[in-house]
Amino acid sequence: MQAIKLHVKSTLKLAYPVIIGQLGFISMGVVDSLMVGELGATPLAAASLANGLFILVLVVGIGVSFAITPLVAISVGANRHSECGVIFRQALIVDMLTGFILMAIVFICSNLLIFLNQPPEVVRLAKSYLNILGLSILPVMLFQTYKQFIEGLSVVRPAMVLTVLANVINFFFNWLLIFGNLGFPKLGLDGAGWSTCFSRLFMGVGLMWFVMSSAKFSEFDVTFHFKKIDFGMIRKILALGLPSAFQYIFEVGAFSFAAVMIGWLGTRQLAAHQIAINLASISFMCALGVSAAGSIRVANAVGKQDVKEIRRAGFSAIFVGQSIMATFGIIFIIFKNILPALYINDQSVIAIASSLLIIASLFQIADGTQAVGIGILRGLTDVKGPTLITFIAYWVLGLPSAYILGFVYKMSVTGVWIGLLIGLTASAAMLTFRFNIKSKQRVEI
Repeated sequence: MQAIKLHVKSTLKLAYPVIIGQLGFISMGVVDSLMVGELGATPLAAASLANGLFILVLVVGIGVSFAITPLVAISVGANRHSECGVIFRQALIVDMLTGFILMAIVFICSNLLIFLNQPPEVVRLAKSYLNILGLSILPVMLFQTYKQFIEGLSVVRPAMVLTVLANVINFFFNWLLIFGNLGFPKLGLDGAGWSTCFSRLFMGVGLMWFVMSSAKFSEFDVTFHFKKIDFGMIRKILALGLPSAFQYIFEVGAFSFAAVMIGWLGTRQLAAHQIAINLASISFMCALGVSAAGSIRVANAVGKQDVKEIRRAGFSAIFVGQSIMATFGIIFIIFKNILPALYINDQSVIAIASSLLIIASLFQIADGTQAVGIGILRGLTDVKGPTLITFIAYWVLGLPSAYILGFVYKMSVTGVWIGLLIGLTASAAMLTFRFNIKSKQRVEI
């Protein structure tokens, strides 16, 4: 029991700065929605549509960058410190090339919004906003590369601090550019997009400067001075990163497609979905923070080849994630009528969002479990099985259930969200079972 308590404490110590950083990242979207909501339901619906598609593209890059942390953490656990710098330099090449490709994809996708059967005014606003967001991908990938690298070394606070500061910048530029204060042009939803770009550029450049100027990282040669391209290491990064990317494509893609389906029901339903998903995203970021901590600690134990420590680190992370998410579930139920009113004054939208928060409260534990499950399995360098699990959970079970309940049984947006609940629950159960099996086996490093 004492060992478990120590694992929980160690997980929380690593997790809370990551959680704050993750909350800071998602709170940019929350602040944007709160401020854009003052413009009305149509800009808020456009933000929902554009953000859903943008995140679907961005998670590919984030998923690829996630390969860095377990590879570095395993090298640290195995006391192969010289390998860490090699991982970083090759990952920087992979991540920046990925960023350029994803930016081009976003620009192409902006021209395809018209085919999603959404209200014309929503499409017009979303297209411009999405193009602006596309410019932020490169600074995000720069930030992710340095962030995932230092997290593999169990250094988690710098990214947190920069993300918090970036939120201040985002809020200030939102105030200037959305509403046209202090003589700046009134850009509406586009203003929120430019504000996001500026804040993400600050994050990327800021973390790069910190890591490159800090003496503690100098032994890893964290500069742009490349001795050679190590194709073997690049293949290793892609072998871990690409399946991780597909995991998030399947999950985020399911939620994005759910938003498209809800758009078929009307602007009010889509605006309510945007509010509820924003709030659910806050709790999910906490789960991702625990997931990152669990991945680091499991990977360190893998480097040491200590099966008992692997299992303790993994299951303690699941426990921490479930506890945090259960707390959020209670909050959503208690404040289900108050939280949506922070976003918009439209009572019909508030009523729909309130009902969705009840469902959100029900899937909190499952959402937390599956998020942590993916992380701790990544710490084992197990990514292909979890990728298949996420596909089955969301696209074979979740989305078909959402469509049947929402449109065949005419349960509207409530039915779509129940379908998402089914997918999350299935994912949580399968990932936990897989970790229980895989963590008993010796991992090749």
